[in-house]
Amino acid sequence: MSTTQPVTAGDRHPPEEVLLGFARALRAAGVHVTADRERTYLEAVAALGLGSAAGAYHAGRATLCTSPADLERHDLVFAEWFGGTRAGWARRDPPPRVSAQAPLASSGSVDGGPPESEDVRARASGTEVLRRRDVATLSRDEREELARLFARLRPRAPRRRAHRWQVAARGGVDARRTLRATLRRMGEPGEVAWRRRGSRARRVVLLVDVSGSMSAYADALVRLAHAYCTAGVPTEVFTLGTRLTHITRPLHVRDPDRAIVAAGEAIPDWSGGTRLAEGVKVFLDRWGRRGMARGAVVVVFSDGWERDDPQALGEQVRRLAAVAHRVVWVNPHRGKAGYAPVQGGIMAVLPHVDALVAGHSMAAFEELTEVVAHA
Repeated sequence: MSTTQPVTAGDRHPPEEVLLGFARALRAAGVHVTADRERTYLEAVAALGLGSAAGAYHAGRATLCTSPADLERHDLVFAEWFGGTRAGWARRDPPPRVSAQAPLASSGSVDGGPPESEDVRARASGTEVLRRRDVATLSRDEREELARLFARLRPRAPRRRAHRWQVAARGGVDARRTLRATLRRMGEPGEVAWRRRGSRARRVVLLVDVSGSMSAYADALVRLAHAYCTAGVPTEVFTLGTRLTHITRPLHVRDPDRAIVAAGEAIPDWSGGTRLAEGVKVFLDRWGRRGMARGAVVVVFSDGWERDDPQALGEQVRRLAAVAHRVVWVNPHRGKAGYAPVQGGIMAVLPHVDALVAGHSMAAFEELTEVVAHA
């Protein structure tokens, strides 16, 4: 498509209808396009001229995209929707999704059974690739496959020592049981009874940032929270945005899709602004210091972009660390090449957190569950 060609599809549809259809196709491709962004896009194209394809192209990149991954999707959808390519840009076919990996054995399986088919190996390889993909760059089909991977995730609760003693094969001498057994034998010596402290599951508190900068990861993070809630781990879940929302109850629905829908209906500020410091403060004042955070492992999912003063966020995380057993900060950008914790919010909280880990892929979520289990 040339840069002087009009953006209408012949004379059959008005320009506004064609542009609106393109914005919705972009949303279907995984870009978070809201009604406000659609309106801004139409106004930008009108200002640049409805007859300019270059104006429609650059207006879309400026108003509908929020990340580098969105820009790539925008270019692909633009080329498909308007039936051509813009000047100076050549279409590129996406690389194959299946990576070639050598089988463990050249013939047959380890136990002597029939060799795996090429289709089975391809699916296994594709799943391994998907596990390490950034969830913000996944297509709709890939997100559906990712949801099936979440169903296999089995988070484990961190443990803490209980106050009660329990019978054990080794440990400390249980003087009372040993003495009672000796009395029953009329003073004859016998085996020594042992005891040790039991253990109990430690509470896990998840604080999930659902602001606009985290919208590409919010669905996966809520699915991770659902996996914790349904795995028998004592879990409390809150979302952070312009306000604090307690969503533990809807996430206890067994069906993951219904749970995500119920949680979404309970969150009034999904993909809104960011007030992390205020959200953490409300959590501490209303729930945390009264017992929910005491001795718990608190996991904060956020990229650290704070609308208010970053130092205020650092102060609230310091208060949180004073009552919690461990504070783990999960940043989706932590696992990307070249990342440096330069955001004001991240720099303010680093002195008060026990671990800063990645949270951008299924493999990163699996590693996070191990970090929490051993906290």
